[in-house]
Amino acid sequence: MLERIKSTASFIRSKVDFDPQVGIILGTGLGGLVNHIDIAATLDYRDIPDFPVSTVEGHAGRFIFGSLGGKRVVAMQGRFHYYEGYTPQQVVFPVRVMKFLGIRCLFVSNASGGVNPMFRTGDLMVITDHINLIPNPLIGPNIDELGTRFPDMSEPYSRKLIALSDEVARKAGIPLQHGCYIGVTGPTFETQKEYSFYRTAGADTVGMSTTPEVIAARHMGLPVFAVSIITNMGLAGLKSTHEEVQAEGAKAEVRMTKLFTGLLEEL
Repeated sequence: MLERIKSTASFIRSKVDFDPQVGIILGTGLGGLVNHIDIAATLDYRDIPDFPVSTVEGHAGRFIFGSLGGKRVVAMQGRFHYYEGYTPQQVVFPVRVMKFLGIRCLFVSNASGGVNPMFRTGDLMVITDHINLIPNPLIGPNIDELGTRFPDMSEPYSRKLIALSDEVARKAGIPLQHGCYIGVTGPTFETQKEYSFYRTAGADTVGMSTTPEVIAARHMGLPVFAVSIITNMGLAGLKSTHEEVQAEGAKAEVRMTKLFTGLLEEL
């Protein structure tokens, strides 16, 4: 695995002369943030040997290299999910590769279903902790060059970046929620009892991504900042569709882009 990570990073460097400082993962319906990046280069996943390919609508499937908020970034316009049939190790492979491309921290976004009754569709929630119910990507032999066998997860999301984002949001007039994200396998949306169970367990929102990527990032010592866009309210008892999730994500994307940009400016 380590040689594949290094080989893929080397291939990308051979195609793109760029030294990213920050990695960004864009969730369902959130790929429009790239319109605000001063793009230096793009690279389709399908053109990278041995790289997974996005199969979900709303995930374009390419790396975007450029500048945002005065920082050099590499953005994943499309991520990979366990429910697509990828192994947990394949799901986090791009995070590993971005680390070897030189990123020093990771920004993550996702579309999720709210289970906190105080939330509303369209809210931005800064993730302060998570519950992972997706198979852990660290299962199997540990690669010491990547990180320790038993990584600490007492601070999965950087408190420093969260505090900085709160200040950015306050100045920009962007209302923020804070809470716990629970990552589940999908691909079904949850039953009402499952939504209730996740709320009882301490979750504020639920989704089908993010937690494996964060685990891999923390394994490698990367600070993480993550935001969920609440695209539907699970406890409301209404039917959920992927199209609605994409649409609500697009509506909130402007505020998320402003938050990410402002945070990057302050780094």
